[in-house]
Amino acid sequence: MPFLSLLVAGAALLSTQALSASPIGTRLPSEKKVISDPVTGVELAFLTSKQAGDSKIYQTHPQWTADGKWLIFRSDRIAGEALAVNEETGDIVQVTEGGYFGMLTIAQKAMKLYVMRDPASPADAQPRYGSNDADKAIVEIDLESLFADSAAGTLKDQSAYQRTVGMVDASMGAGGDMTIDANDDLIYFRIGREEAAKYIPEGTEIFENYGPRNMGAGPTGIASMDIETGEIEIVAALPFQLGHIQSNPWKSREIVACWETGGKSPQRTWVVTVGEEPRILYPEADYEWVTHEAIITKDEVAIAIMGHRAPGTVDDWGPSATREKPTGLGIVNLRTGEMRIAGQTRSGSGLWHVSGSPDGRWAVGDDFSRSLYLIDRTTDEMMLLTTGHKPTARDHVHPTFSRDGTKIQIQSAMLSEDDRSMNICVVYLPDSLLNKDYSGVLRKD
Repeated sequence: MPFLSLLVAGAALLSTQALSASPIGTRLPSEKKVISDPVTGVELAFLTSKQAGDSKIYQTHPQWTADGKWLIFRSDRIAGEALAVNEETGDIVQVTEGGYFGMLTIAQKAMKLYVMRDPASPADAQPRYGSNDADKAIVEIDLESLFADSAAGTLKDQSAYQRTVGMVDASMGAGGDMTIDANDDLIYFRIGREEAAKYIPEGTEIFENYGPRNMGAGPTGIASMDIETGEIEIVAALPFQLGHIQSNPWKSREIVACWETGGKSPQRTWVVTVGEEPRILYPEADYEWVTHEAIITKDEVAIAIMGHRAPGTVDDWGPSATREKPTGLGIVNLRTGEMRIAGQTRSGSGLWHVSGSPDGRWAVGDDFSRSLYLIDRTTDEMMLLTTGHKPTARDHVHPTFSRDGTKIQIQSAMLSEDDRSMNICVVYLPDSLLNKDYSGVLRKD
């Protein structure tokens, strides 16, 4: 390699090493760009716009901090660390130091972030991420102090902002899926087969893998950690493989979980209430492919009943997800069990990742083309909000509504030169929709 190239490569390596070792509170310049969707004209705020490996938190979880000003996200800008971006200013701040894996979990009453990590042993130069044979730490980050000190240029050692809530022994097989109780007092996390097997009642049928991806076998379970004391308790043990777990942000001790097979499940959606037996949320038929459930209001969960396969399809997934039966964005009432299909695209995959506004006014879903559709739950009207987010993107847009119901966070490759790398984007509902006059409309209720 020529000497000049060696110098350039060395400088790049030093720069990468410097970033990867940067302290919590490190600030990066704003990349914010506000544009209009080229098809619909809807306002889009790209809070990041460089190709740097960005991705949003999964759509089942809160995205904004408790004060509503910052969005937490994953990125390769600072290796292994989580970042926050201020929606108004576009300022980007590093919010972890020491790494993390799995779900970034934001409290909704306090300015706190919770992560799981494998603390480095004395022999390790760097933390390990998700190692099966490592004890796990659940760590609390004080975002309020961190953001204030970062803005003032008075940053302290990471220990001033990060606190180890407690340790999870490696034998529990803790996974990276976490969620926080509505009271901000418990962290729920997934546990592995060996630990869950200790709590499965004798005689319970343990399910094998289901479908061509060889996933779904049990048992697995959910444990909780007390945020003040670090005390761990077992919440539930289930005879199948758990996927995403999410807590109800408005109702304490209520969790929605899924049977994960990598595709169609025999029974996808479950409700786990602390101290009670798990129950089925939506009892699905063999011909239904239910996926991507998300709690949207205190009493409701949105689900996608997929319609992406040709009529008559029967394979290792069974006879599911064809439009010979009803498909679409369904909304299930947690209290009554009633389900209503809010809407469906006329063609294509159908609505896939779903969300809704906490006030019950709107539902939203994406499809395989990375387009985003809004449904007015009062009138049942459905409209295209934004498109052009590129089917070649490395992931889907995964919409999540804000708490005030006026905007939706997505991840998008619309601005990416490589057509794959994604950015953090906020879609603002137009005033014409927010100020819509419903006088004279016969409401469903």
